[in-house]
Amino acid sequence: METDEGTGTVRVDSWIWSVRLTKTRSLAASACRAGHVRINGERAKPAQAVRPGDEVRLRHAGRERIVVVKRVVRKRVGAPVAAECFIDNSPPAPPREEVAVAGVRERGAGRPTKRDRRELEQLRGR
Repeated sequence: METDEGTGTVRVDSWIWSVRLTKTRSLAASACRAGHVRINGERAKPAQAVRPGDEVRLRHAGRERIVVVKRVVRKRVGAPVAAECFIDNSPPAPPREEVAVAGVRERGAGRPTKRDRRELEQLRGR
């Protein structure tokens, strides 16, 4: 585990990946470019510096993660160490039972009609 004690900053995309909020660094960078990452309320670019005490908001996998940076790390660390690097203020994830299954069709039912398709899209909120 390598910490950046000297300057106290590290790239936000690297930090998000290092503390295991995303699976890959490229996913973290693309989330930054898409505007899904905010540092202290401001949109963050992938190379923006993050310091201890900053609040990082990440929209990923259908939920918003709100974390406060406790320690900066440059290299990816194990899950127990990563949990010590931030304070998680995220709202709890919804239980799996509450997640609605939208538009499940019986196997072998064939192609949906135009009416069926419109009903499925309405269920999915499109």
